Amino acid sequence: MAVLDAVEIRRMTASELARHLGLSVPTAHRLVGSMMAHGLLSRDGDGRLQLGVRFSSPHLEQLCTPVLTDLQRKTGETTQIWVRRGEHRLCLASVDSAAELRASVPVGTLLPLDVGGSAAQVLTDAAASRGWVESISHRTPGLCSVSAPIRRSSGETVAAICLSAPVFRVGEEGPGARYGEDVLAAAAQLSDALQRT
Repeated sequence: MAVLDAVEIRRMTASELARHLGLSVPTAHRLVGSMMAHGLLSRDGDGRLQLGVRFSSPHLEQLCTPVLTDLQRKTGETTQIWVRRGEHRLCLASVDSAAELRASVPVGTLLPLDVGGSAAQVLTDAAASRGWVESISHRTPGLCSVSAPIRRSSGETVAAICLSAPVFRVGEEGPGARYGEDVLAAAAQLSDALQRT
């Protein structure tokens, strides 16, 4: 808590934090590393510590339902918000498709990042020149998805917005070509709203 309190007041390096709190530099670096792994701290563009993306989740949770609902209605497919939790991803919010056959993951589902999927790629900072990332039958055979990053004003990825659907309903063009622009627009809407909170 002392680390969070200090960084909330003033951004600083781990060495400055050690001096500020009276800790040894190795201890401060260990604490910072662990807190960064869990999203409690992150670094700004100058390498100084700031509150991490985990502190954006409560705001995002409040903001995302109307955006997810609009995206689901527009596309007819399941929409979700995923956030990183260490080496896993957590489903923070979901609006299921009304179709009988649909991709559905309950809120609170925790999946390892290394099992794949487009949201996992976004949360591990997979670069995509198009702005979105797609996955076709990678994690679950017969399902596909397209995801885009929700970002802080610093450009740091806070979460991934994901649209999931059965492959047969999307067709040969793939989820990115079919829904990528819609997912990007929803991600931009949530990024803008998050920056205003």
